[in-house]
Amino acid sequence: MDSNSNILKVAVNSFICFASWLSKAGAVLAMLLMAGMTLHVILEILLRAFFDSSTFILDEFVGYGVAAMTFMALGYTFETNTLIRVNILLTRVRSKLGRQIIEFLCVSTAFSLTSFIFMYFWKSVIRNYERGSTSETLAEVPLWIPEAFVLFGLSIFIIQMLAYFLRIVSGQPLLSEQD
Repeated sequence: MDSNSNILKVAVNSFICFASWLSKAGAVLAMLLMAGMTLHVILEILLRAFFDSSTFILDEFVGYGVAAMTFMALGYTFETNTLIRVNILLTRVRSKLGRQIIEFLCVSTAFSLTSFIFMYFWKSVIRNYERGSTSETLAEVPLWIPEAFVLFGLSIFIIQMLAYFLRIVSGQPLLSEQD
């Protein structure tokens, strides 16, 4: 029986480590997107100031970048407890079991809503890919590409919530207990 619980602990900790690695990878991608957007803005400034020209796609690409960056970093912000959360109940509950129950219910609700949004984006990415839909701009970006970044970010967030479920049920420290 003891070896089974050890195997379970290793499996839980392995999944939590995988979720952490994935969240960090998403955060690095978000950072690279931010750097890319910054370079694009600088290029646009230089083109307009010195060559009376433009890339004509800055606003579109920055919009895609902000959406992708936001969702790609969700898992990391959740894991590091920097995602804005309302802790009105958690600060008033003194028992660890009570906090675990509240955390479980809150994360279950967030997981359900995020899964619903994930399914919507999944259908949209598939539909836009199959139809070959592109943006109605000069760049004619295939719409499934920016949506896929959002979808990937949502999947990282879902995996991170699953890892947090495992942290809760295995008795590891809650996010509200970290500082």
